[in-house]
Amino acid sequence: MITVVKEFTFDAAHWLPGYNGPCSNLHGHRWTLQVGIRGTVQDGMVMDFSKLKGIVKQEIINPLDHHCLNEVPLEGFPSGYPTAENMVIWIARTLLERITLENHVSLSFIRLYETPTSYAEWRES
Repeated sequence: MITVVKEFTFDAAHWLPGYNGPCSNLHGHRWTLQVGIRGTVQDGMVMDFSKLKGIVKQEIINPLDHHCLNEVPLEGFPSGYPTAENMVIWIARTLLERITLENHVSLSFIRLYETPTSYAEWRES
């Protein structure tokens, strides 16, 4: 099995209601998202990077980029408390079925950087 990874960035603001610290105020981040796909090599690839890019851009990046995450109206999105941890769970749930069913691969991991040194990660169990 081989894991391939595609990286994305998007800009979005958020605040953490009820949090005791500066993150309770509206602030923005340049988020970095890494999506790992696992599978066997077929015709030289696990999955075409351009196909993966299209799926992630449509489902995750375009709806979140340049938005206030506390106001994102997507079904299941943790707009009430948009931490990196809550967002990575939503991203994994959103991508799991679409990537696996359409491409006969598995979602290996999702890594979401809130800052260059802080991230939350979901891994296939």
